[in-house]
Amino acid sequence: MDTKQRVLAVDDEAGIRDLVTDVLTLSGFEVTTASDGLQALDLIRKNKFDLYLLDVNLPKIDGFTLLEKIRERDTNIPVIMLTARTEKDDVNHGLRAGADDYVRKPFSVEELVLRVENRLKRNPKNEAEIFACGPITLNDTEHTVTFNDKNVDLSPTEYNLLLILIQNQNRVMSKEKLLDLVWGLDFETSTNVVDTYISYLRKKLHRADFEGIKTIRGVGFKLEQ
Repeated sequence: MDTKQRVLAVDDEAGIRDLVTDVLTLSGFEVTTASDGLQALDLIRKNKFDLYLLDVNLPKIDGFTLLEKIRERDTNIPVIMLTARTEKDDVNHGLRAGADDYVRKPFSVEELVLRVENRLKRNPKNEAEIFACGPITLNDTEHTVTFNDKNVDLSPTEYNLLLILIQNQNRVMSKEKLLDLVWGLDFETSTNVVDTYISYLRKKLHRADFEGIKTIRGVGFKLEQ
């Protein structure tokens, strides 16, 4: 029997919690809810979840602080912010703190399910799918990255961004295209989150003798050997 993937949905509005529970349960997920950040943190400490849905305006512990505490414990579990606070500064704050995606309130249930499924998708492969660029090796079956055969710890968003770049190495990828492929279609192109995450990757994957991610001024970025 397949084990259902577990989602923790944290929102102080009972109607939102009920809606999220209903639509995700119908889509095959096991859903646990919390009405405030403190209750959510207690559940996180005692249980294992595969994805978190977090509102920002939470009682006791706000969503941004809760996100930071989640990332202190685990950098790999996907986190989707579910919130009406969608100003550019709030979006950038959440993404820098480690969120993988934003769903804006009011939202369509179809969009919510698609975004959750996208973050939790599993593509069984019979053979390892391995990409290499210079000293970087990405194994998409084992979800690992090495640099000169040494493991590199990446957040889910850093990993997804590197995967897109390495799959398209030697090809210039625009910021708009990266926003589409990594973060979703509805982010404004004025956000600087792409630049922020490119800088994160450079800190982890650049050395004096290897500068793989090139900035193409006015266009985007390119990964090359």
